[in-house]
Amino acid sequence: MADPGSRAGERYATPQILDYAARTHHPEDAGLSRAFDAPARHGMPEIQLGPAEGRFLEILLRLTHATKVVEIGTLAGYSALWMARALPPRGHLWTIESDPGHAEVAAEVVGEAGFGDRVTIIRDKASEVLPELSDSGPFCAVFLDADKGSYDLYGRWATDNLRPGGLLIGDNAYLFGRLLDDTDEAKAMRRFHEEMSSNYRSVCLPTPDGLAVGVRLDPKA
Repeated sequence: MADPGSRAGERYATPQILDYAARTHHPEDAGLSRAFDAPARHGMPEIQLGPAEGRFLEILLRLTHATKVVEIGTLAGYSALWMARALPPRGHLWTIESDPGHAEVAAEVVGEAGFGDRVTIIRDKASEVLPELSDSGPFCAVFLDADKGSYDLYGRWATDNLRPGGLLIGDNAYLFGRLLDDTDEAKAMRRFHEEMSSNYRSVCLPTPDGLAVGVRLDPKA
């Protein structure tokens, strides 16, 4: 149920309501809290997912019984840790980070949490390593949280390498309010949205940053 105000974009999530919901549904966890604080400790950009979005990622992977997942954009490993927790013991996450310093912090975060055997951190540009990574597919889910001007390219790779019923998830899908601008970056992000809508059963959830989620259609159906 929604009312005209909420359908038009009005939000009822006050800081107090958000705090209550967080404490109730995903109370503070020492390992995740340390991972969330890692960018601040290491002087990195503090642009990681929020805890609610992290929990949502975990739930999506559990619901789809994901075993093989690719993340493009590791940062300090916070989202990787949420996803690693959703995987079964033989599951695996490949996460790609082009910044060597960020990758080092992520390796520390994932290792401290005890998931080093379930996560491979690939220290290179996604455009360079994705073709090689295809050999490990098909994948159950691909999560994008990297350079926004390449989302269309990453989305096409995901479409070629996801199993039918697999998930494509893209954070910052509103492009920080610039989605409808006349720039190359905005055009690339719109292509990502439009190509997702053609190849997936998809929705863009109105999180603060926009979270695009698609279920891969079977091209043979």
